[in-house]
Amino acid sequence: MSALVGPAPAGDASHPAGSALERTLRSFEHQALLYRRTWRGSILGTFFAPVLFLLAMGVGLGGYVDRSSGGVDGVPYLVFLAPGLMAANLMQTAASEGTFPIMGGFVWTRRFHAMHATPLGPDDIALGHFLWVAVRLCMVGAIFAGVMFAFGAVRSPWIVAAVPAAALTGLAFNAPITAFSATQKTMERFNYLFRFGITPLFLFSGTFFPVEQLPALIQPIAWVTPLYHGVALTRALALGTALDDPAGALIHLGVLMAFAGLGIAASLVAFRRRLDQ
Repeated sequence: MSALVGPAPAGDASHPAGSALERTLRSFEHQALLYRRTWRGSILGTFFAPVLFLLAMGVGLGGYVDRSSGGVDGVPYLVFLAPGLMAANLMQTAASEGTFPIMGGFVWTRRFHAMHATPLGPDDIALGHFLWVAVRLCMVGAIFAGVMFAFGAVRSPWIVAAVPAAALTGLAFNAPITAFSATQKTMERFNYLFRFGITPLFLFSGTFFPVEQLPALIQPIAWVTPLYHGVALTRALALGTALDDPAGALIHLGVLMAFAGLGIAASLVAFRRRLDQ
């Protein structure tokens, strides 16, 4: 992989040289170089995960749903399910990128400390991470969209906008999780995060069935979670119905951007405290 920017300018860790963009791109390049070692295995998993989900749930269970009720919200179950699975899959990918790699960078490998010994500051390191996560999520989403097309689950050219919407959903999780992970020294709490956070959201945020089918007391809980908004926005774009309710689409977008923005801000604070102490 060729360098993204030119030779490193002179400077020290306390007074980083070069523009903020250049320093962020150097941090991003570090993440991309690490990924170059493992991309083959991750690409296979990224491809087979949607294939298996869509075969088992979309084709298998979907055939039963279509025969018994004529689909969901006026479309075959496979078409209803696939965009929700895209958003949920990117949530899981983003959560993984925001837990062990972040804590490991501070505790196990201390690579963030090594990066901080160069002209890169804490903000550069954190923003480079988020830039990499955004690119990685778009890659995963594009592969998922390709699998959807192969299964005949694409109904609108707006699917190209559904990919960044799903990526934004993932970033809305990755950012606050990264802020949390930057404060951790052991991995025990990650088990609670996935067991009581990520998994229930995957099941009950509108991915597999409309949230309106949940008990009335539980529906408001789903509405305040970023995955509900990510699934709704991704599905509306994939089905080409987002313009039918533009106000609703903007609300979903605003909620996702708020989660991502607040999480990034919290991460910057956490990285500064961890690296400058």
